[in-house]
Amino acid sequence: MHHTQLLEDLRRRGYRLTPQREAVLEILATSAGHISADEIIARVRKRYPHINKSAIYRTLNLFVHLGWVNPTDLGNGCMTYEWHRDPHHHHLICHQCGKMTSIGAEVFTSVEKILRDEYGFTPCLDHFAIFGLCRECAKRKKRSRS
Repeated sequence: MHHTQLLEDLRRRGYRLTPQREAVLEILATSAGHISADEIIARVRKRYPHINKSAIYRTLNLFVHLGWVNPTDLGNGCMTYEWHRDPHHHHLICHQCGKMTSIGAEVFTSVEKILRDEYGFTPCLDHFAIFGLCRECAKRKKRSRS
């Protein structure tokens, strides 16, 4: 759905359509991947120099609540936000070299089924990062032990 349609959806749901919300939505919808709140704030302030940081955070929380944005901790000390796109994906992040690999949500289908069937638990596997070693770093580590 195009971000202008989402703005109309906001109105229909009873939310006010503020210039700040429109700016945040546009930034997220046109960003090619993860973006930090600080980056969003800096870009919004180019248009609205006096905007309060808390207004941006409230807007991000609203968009997360509506399911339009995925918050993810990529291990760099701050939460990042990404426009919810299909197909749904997750991330593998190497502790050693920082390489990030996207993986499809289908990888976790069996885990989700086990959690539902055996534990009666409905997981929220929306968007997350798993940390470890990539293939190349694992090989280097193995060679250094030999």
